[in-house]
Amino acid sequence: MEPKKEAEKLIHEVEIEKGITLDDEFRERLKNEIAEKIKTEIERRKKEVEEKVEEEYFVRFSLNIRLQHLTLAIGVLLLIITGLPIKFHESKWAELFFEVIGGIQVSRILHRVGAGMLIFVSIWHTIYIAFTKEGRKEFRELLPRKKDFLDFWQNIKYMLGKTNERPKYGRYSYIEKFDYWAVYWGMVIMVLSGLILWFHNFFLGIFPKFVFDIAKEAHSDEAMLATLAIVIWHWYNAHFNPHVFPFNPTIFTGKISKERMIKEHPLEYEKIMREKLMKEEKSDEK
Repeated sequence: MEPKKEAEKLIHEVEIEKGITLDDEFRERLKNEIAEKIKTEIERRKKEVEEKVEEEYFVRFSLNIRLQHLTLAIGVLLLIITGLPIKFHESKWAELFFEVIGGIQVSRILHRVGAGMLIFVSIWHTIYIAFTKEGRKEFRELLPRKKDFLDFWQNIKYMLGKTNERPKYGRYSYIEKFDYWAVYWGMVIMVLSGLILWFHNFFLGIFPKFVFDIAKEAHSDEAMLATLAIVIWHWYNAHFNPHVFPFNPTIFTGKISKERMIKEHPLEYEKIMREKLMKEEKSDEK
């Protein structure tokens, strides 16, 4: 609807509601003022939409990192889906699960497929951080530092209302670093204990039985801990956090918006801008 027609409609509704009739001169002047305000508001909203469409994006994750994460995610989900029914095989829901997929042996086979993916991605990631420039750089960024502990304390104070200032993060926050190192530690336990259980005949010929029993308990307990950490901790921070709910596409597209970059990783944004400015200055000198 055109601004003037919209203004005319609003004035008419007010006249009916209040039971009054405005004189023609005042009515025309009021109509023009309202129409102008409506026009200004339409232009403002149109500009906001255009700015969102043309929003600047930054490349946060390379294709290599995204493929590693995808492989890890599929493998871990497969392990959780097939592993929990094996752990709780006496429960009714586990029995129903085995009936649906074709038996506990099928679940074990699928579980080993997931285990193979986990082993594969762990080797892939080790090669990535050891032999690629990008991998070594990412690994250095993920190392714990004094600032992470200070950020943690600052965040506690912010959540308790003791300060209005949030901690400022660089490329990775202490939360993301915790996620990374938890996976690292978990993979070591799960892969080693899983291999002992998988090839138990071989390992029982080398080690005493208590080693097998320890591996079984470690594998079971670490699997439950990892499941809870992924569902409660990781999924919330990565996807269910109100800032990105219901889904954060960055780990799949590799891109992050300028708005989110400034809000979530302000120090990294400042670093990128400084580097960009330095390149422009060097280009101008040439």
